[in-house]
Amino acid sequence: MPSTLRLGVLTPSSNTALEPLTSALAAAVPGCSAHFSRFKVTQIALSDRALAQFDDSKILAAAELLADAHVDVIGWSGTAAGWLGFDSDRRLVQRITERTGLPATTAVLALNELLALRGVTRLALVTPYTADVQQRIVDNYRAIGIEVVAERHLGITVNHDFALVEPAQLLALMREVATAVPNPPQAITTFCTNLRAAPLAEQVEAELGIPLLDTVSTTVWGQLRAIGADPAQVLGWGSLFGTR
Repeated sequence: MPSTLRLGVLTPSSNTALEPLTSALAAAVPGCSAHFSRFKVTQIALSDRALAQFDDSKILAAAELLADAHVDVIGWSGTAAGWLGFDSDRRLVQRITERTGLPATTAVLALNELLALRGVTRLALVTPYTADVQQRIVDNYRAIGIEVVAERHLGITVNHDFALVEPAQLLALMREVATAVPNPPQAITTFCTNLRAAPLAEQVEAELGIPLLDTVSTTVWGQLRAIGADPAQVLGWGSLFGTR
């Protein structure tokens, strides 16, 4: 593992939350920095136009720009595989590595790895998305043996507006999903990288006794693992970073 670590992060163009949060997470690791490349994403929906935003050619072009910065790993900090299907991210990381020669991961692949390592089969889902997008995510998790036992979504389609959701509202939604069923979920995921949820992890876990797996955080966790760095160096951002 090099003494200086550069995390390359692929970012939806209209996101404003993930960059400061990712930089703060990276700063918790000595010698680590985060570097970003954007591609156009403005709407989250199941229309052909919205789905076309995640065409691999655009993402790969952004990844090549990150490679110019000599980053050590590339992470797609986005959750589109939740409704496109998890294979879309598996194909994407393979193509990024083929194109750049760098290891790659994504928010969703890292989240799914965490769920497997923790043995989570009962998940609570909090998103800003519409009901049809949410249902796709629920269905895709059911297909891999993970039941979404409680969910809340806000019905927003404009990607920029996700970051305007106040952390207090996100916390209220997490409290709701934690108590919505008699048998509590084994984990809560805030499934969107333009939510200001990651800093709530310590409070949520202390209050609810349920781990918070935020997707901005899972991206960084996956990147650190991919380059042999210990994610446990990241303190104060929840128990997920202690998962190995």
